[in-house]
Amino acid sequence: MKVTKADLAHVAVKREQYPTSGLPEIALSGRSNVGKSSFINKMINRKGLARTSQRPGKTQTLNFYEINESIYFVDVPGYGFAKVPKPEREAWGRMIETYLQNREQLKAVVLIVDLRHPPSADDKMMYNWLKHFEIPVIVVATKSDKIPKGKWQKHLKVISNDLEKIESDPLLLFSSETAQGKEQIWKTILYYISK
Repeated sequence: MKVTKADLAHVAVKREQYPTSGLPEIALSGRSNVGKSSFINKMINRKGLARTSQRPGKTQTLNFYEINESIYFVDVPGYGFAKVPKPEREAWGRMIETYLQNREQLKAVVLIVDLRHPPSADDKMMYNWLKHFEIPVIVVATKSDKIPKGKWQKHLKVISNDLEKIESDPLLLFSSETAQGKEQIWKTILYYISK
């Protein structure tokens, strides 16, 4: 997909702050610092639209990025960041759960995992939670540029097995450095939007 326009259109904590345009939405989930912001920036060809941070837990709201006035990417707070106080983590959990469970416009969740490492307990919990609520999942294994090409399949197999991934759920490689996988991910996203 050729992206000609992209903006951070809405920042939400409560349901009343969600967009009302009815455009389809793709949520982006993953542990803190897995590279959600880098994923957004590469997918929409905008270097600094989603702010990247070395500090885990930077995203604390639901950030709705409007793309080509036809779709939203929704960046949700990363999980698994222990340094955030427990009450704050619980509030984020409720905010994310409310959005994911009740949002009619939500077409799929892109679950971003690090290709270099087996999925964390939090990754597994998120995947199982999404499956439980019958929310379509696209698993994206990022940082493929950090691993020799000959080892990709081995690492993908570990991710697939550890998540106990359902065969019909896509598992796609991605690199925000080289843009590897970008076209395939767009095709997959557009397929879910058209369903």
